[in-house]
Amino acid sequence: MTVDAHIEELRKKHEALSAEVEDAQRHPGSSDLEIAELKKQKLKLKEEIQRLTHE
Repeated sequence: MTVDAHIEELRKKHEALSAEVEDAQRHPGSSDLEIAELKKQKLKLKEEIQRLTHE
């Protein structure tokens, strides 16, 4: 897998997590802990994308 392909895959995962966070925030049954964990995963992906694009 090339670096560009890896970055694209990370971006897709980041977008999917964004949608999941938005969906969780709209539903009152979602716990704050669950939302915080999703946001943490999203941030890790964003940091990895930035690291790879600036190498």
